[in-house]
Amino acid sequence: MAEPSDNFLTIIYNVLCLIVEIIYTIGKFWYLVIEGFLQVFTAQERSVKGDIVLVTGAGHGMGRQLAIQYADLGATVVCWDINEQLNLDTVKLIKSKGKKAYGYTVDVTNREKVLETGNKVLKDVGAVTILVNNAGIMPQHDLLKHTENEIRTIFEVNTLAHFWMFEAFLPKMIANNNGHIVALSSMAGMLGLRNLVPYCGSKFAVRGIQEALSEELRTSTKGKSQIKFTTVFPYMVDTGLCKSMSIRFEKLMPAVDPESAAASIISAQRKGIEELTIPRHLLHLNRVLRVFPNKASKVLADFLEAYVPSDK
Repeated sequence: MAEPSDNFLTIIYNVLCLIVEIIYTIGKFWYLVIEGFLQVFTAQERSVKGDIVLVTGAGHGMGRQLAIQYADLGATVVCWDINEQLNLDTVKLIKSKGKKAYGYTVDVTNREKVLETGNKVLKDVGAVTILVNNAGIMPQHDLLKHTENEIRTIFEVNTLAHFWMFEAFLPKMIANNNGHIVALSSMAGMLGLRNLVPYCGSKFAVRGIQEALSEELRTSTKGKSQIKFTTVFPYMVDTGLCKSMSIRFEKLMPAVDPESAAASIISAQRKGIEELTIPRHLLHLNRVLRVFPNKASKVLADFLEAYVPSDK
């Protein structure tokens, strides 16, 4: 039977261990906070030369620009799009510049086709090291004017397709302990907007999926996973996806051109930035506004008169 003094010493030891752990945790927390701030200004863009980059929705708009710019940086680009001709045009454009590109016609909502084509990419090109989930659709009208098929399609393209892409390419990344997954969400994935209820839901989901998967890999490998994640929240990009956007001070927040948006995304991926809004200041603005009561934030929203008009 343990003596009372032994129990007392055990309690003291456990308390001291807890105090040390608390001090260590606080110290590490603030060290990483400072490191994170410094990385914003000092992070270097790593080379993507030799990487195999797969871009969905590569046939037009931002997807095409992402494919072109990655190829210009020396990466081998794999272009996926449901539109065969537009995708082929992107591949031809890249090859005309003496760069490497492969094209595959794929409906990313078709799980079997994604897995089948994923295996073909592995045989034809090699293991994908940077996966860019860019494909998306954006109907914009009142919730009750959306058809069942339209709502299902929004989530199949904008959300569920991410899971099929993970199933096709994540196992190889895990085996090699190397890879980077870039996902296109939207500012509509950070705040709710009228006429975009299903779209907002699908893009909010993308943020959660990326964050949860990153955490799952971190904890399951005890912090040893080298697979990185970047989630992108663009304001209106002039690609035709968003048919119109209304804002009181239009000149202060003009639509972003696809070329500039793609360059920002690639830079963020190369620097290892986890979350990026386009323009960048919107990320910090959203975080600040979330601190205040919701009704107070709505006053600013009403002042800006920012909304997406219905397309019906």
